[in-house]
Amino acid sequence: MAALELAALLGGEYDANDAVASLHAGAGGTESQDWAEMLLRMYLRWAEREGFEVELDEVNPGDEAGIKSATFIVRGRNAYGLLSAERGVHRLVRISPYDASSRRHTSFASLDVIPLLPEDQAIEIDPKDLRIETYRSSGAGGQHVNVTDSAVRLTHIPTGITAACQNERSQQQNRAVAMRILTSRLMDLARRERAERIENLRGERRDIEFGSQIRSYVLHPYRLVKDHRTGVEIGDVDRVLDGDVRPLIEAALRHRASAGAEAGGSTDGARG
Repeated sequence: MAALELAALLGGEYDANDAVASLHAGAGGTESQDWAEMLLRMYLRWAEREGFEVELDEVNPGDEAGIKSATFIVRGRNAYGLLSAERGVHRLVRISPYDASSRRHTSFASLDVIPLLPEDQAIEIDPKDLRIETYRSSGAGGQHVNVTDSAVRLTHIPTGITAACQNERSQQQNRAVAMRILTSRLMDLARRERAERIENLRGERRDIEFGSQIRSYVLHPYRLVKDHRTGVEIGDVDRVLDGDVRPLIEAALRHRASAGAEAGGSTDGARG
């Protein structure tokens, strides 16, 4: 019954697709960059628990620790539908390991998720609208460091949307992956613009700061994960940060479906 209920919540047009996820550290320097890396680990562990394949395509390291941003693809049935419930700003409250005075800090990072479109659905992009840059892959060192300029960053000049990949072995492979991510982002942009012309389905985009978070992870003075959309609270913060996000995702999907049903009912009432 639980599986059937979950399947009913994932009936959107692109819910069954693979997902392209992007993490971005908010304001706050090292604190937020460290938090973004913690979230990256959480979602990689979540994908492993769910049996999904993950492809880490780009990581922009932080200045001192953590990451400024990261892009990864989650492959598997309903990857987009599930991960889309996590889209938004995530807030961390803890005693900072980077503060010599051991003060409490609040950090923010955001997750954005779009469906990865099949190649036969991808839109055509005029080559004249593309700026292609190659660079050396970044990393912590060791056997995976690429000593050639094989990483590729694509920029769609009219919109300014970018996509990059540094995970593959060759420049050609990186370019192919980056192109799929770019076309998916452009399709998502067109889809959002179309939706906004009808009604604001996606809701307002919020800055990565106070008052905009969908969820808080508190490590001090108490330990609690609270989802501000659904009211779900989990006291075992370590378990959540270790990838056990499914209860939060399912609650968010139910909340979204309920909100959509209420909106549809009010619309029908207005029409009647």
